[in-house]
Amino acid sequence: MRPDPAGVVSLARQIKLSGRAYPLLEVASLVIQKPDRYEVTFRPMKDKEGNKGIQFVVCSLDDSIWLSEREAVAHVLKAHFDTFYQVEKTPCDPPKGVWTLVAQFDEVILGPPNYHGYQEKLRELHAERAPRLPFEVFKSKVRMVKDEAAVKTWLESQSSKQQFIALNVEEPQTLHSMAAVEEHFRAKHAPNVIKQTDIWSLNRQPNAPRLPEPLMRVLRVNMERERRFPIRTMTALSGAFAHAGLQFFKRDKTAVHVAVARPHYLDLENTLVQPGVKRIIEFINNSEGPTRKKLIVALAPAPAVEAAPAPAAVAEAAAPVEPKDGPAPEAAAPAAEAPAAPAAPAAAPVPTAEQQALLSDLHWLIHQGHVIEFANGLLETAKKPQPKPEAPAQAAKPKEPRADKPKKERPLSKQGRYVSDNCGLLPTPAPNAALVGL
Repeated sequence: MRPDPAGVVSLARQIKLSGRAYPLLEVASLVIQKPDRYEVTFRPMKDKEGNKGIQFVVCSLDDSIWLSEREAVAHVLKAHFDTFYQVEKTPCDPPKGVWTLVAQFDEVILGPPNYHGYQEKLRELHAERAPRLPFEVFKSKVRMVKDEAAVKTWLESQSSKQQFIALNVEEPQTLHSMAAVEEHFRAKHAPNVIKQTDIWSLNRQPNAPRLPEPLMRVLRVNMERERRFPIRTMTALSGAFAHAGLQFFKRDKTAVHVAVARPHYLDLENTLVQPGVKRIIEFINNSEGPTRKKLIVALAPAPAVEAAPAPAAVAEAAAPVEPKDGPAPEAAAPAAEAPAAPAAPAAAPVPTAEQQALLSDLHWLIHQGHVIEFANGLLETAKKPQPKPEAPAQAAKPKEPRADKPKKERPLSKQGRYVSDNCGLLPTPAPNAALVGL
């Protein structure tokens, strides 16, 4: 399971544009909340000898996955039957005889158990409704009904015969049973529609095909594990964000955050900076819970807006001047009936030049890592790195004088040479003349 690549690119773009630092754990938790934000990949596991326990089968018509060819064929004949076959009904004589009971499974009436087509229809219904259920167990769930209405419904269904005409073939062919249809599909269409694969990816869209129940159980187990602690999603996001140029750091040596830059301490005492940058750093360091809004209000407040005139004054200024003889009745009536003008929508405040300069300096500080703006809006300056503790110097131990080992006396050979320990001869000074017979 991994995040959707397109969604990861959108997240990385949003982090870059906002400039804020987001906890990686919270980002991963947001990803796995909705199915359309991640992809699921299935691979069959191998045993110690390298053999695969199962083989995936994919239907190319709707990209659905199945665990056997039999399940895939049953799915195609149920969901895409009209693509390959056409059903025709022809009238025929109903079965003769007296029928008192019929077998029924849910709403499907199978007919009398002693009817010659009963077993075939029972097996077809088993393959369609419950293929994973053992046939004997399925057969035990069929109930016998003594009902004249049910018997009449079955007789009416037997008054017409179904035939299946094969489509998308060179020569038209008529089939008389579902067993023949399945055999024809396996021979003519299955090699082109059903494929085996070792890996299969599912994009968790709302209209994605439903998974078989064993794969659904595997998916639920992995999803619950990721919801408790999304370590796999975090690992995938880390690689994708790093590829997009984002940086990672730990806040208070605990929570990993992703941002546009890693914290980089700015030493104001030894670094020459602009006055605006210095004011921002000092305000953040000396304020409690500083935010971008508090920073603008404190360092670059908006100019005071003049109050609007009172309604009475406006009405008085807008009233027409009456003549000395009094207002004319024709002119006074339209003025009284005129509707009030709608209030104009308030325009968004335009930042002043001082505010723009302040925001520009803050943007530079954030992208250099000198200031971190977290997801909750709090501003924080990069902390001064702690000096590394020096390793304690080890006192040099005085060298103890090495005791001279007593020399071993080596035996002399007949020629007056010493015999070495390794069975070799070592040269010695010239032998005594008396010994060599001179």
